[in-house]
Amino acid sequence: MTAPRLGGYVLLAVAGVLVGTAGALVQGAWFPGGLLLALLAVVGLCYGGVKVMGARMGGGVPAGAWTVAVLLLTSSRPEGDFLFGAGLGSYAFLLGGMFLGVMCATLPLVPQPPGPPVRLGK
Repeated sequence: MTAPRLGGYVLLAVAGVLVGTAGALVQGAWFPGGLLLALLAVVGLCYGGVKVMGARMGGGVPAGAWTVAVLLLTSSRPEGDFLFGAGLGSYAFLLGGMFLGVMCATLPLVPQPPGPPVRLGK
């Protein structure tokens, strides 16, 4: 693995943590639009990582970092504060984000067929 490729994966992991943290705040603040925005951010990051890196690991790294960040945010603090309330939106964010991240990371990479870009039958 080359240094630029490793740097790309590190940037994707940092972006996964940031998207998870921002999504945790947004999904509860602007329900249901915030939930959709947070889930779209997860999909965009993971699918974009696959396309940019050209490998499935490009989607798995941000999905894994997102999952770790969000699961760490589910724990309560010693003062009794917590970030996620018990409700449908929080569970949809947690489970939906994990599902969508795995889905984007496991999409098959279909290469373009070789040959000139012409219409068939001509």
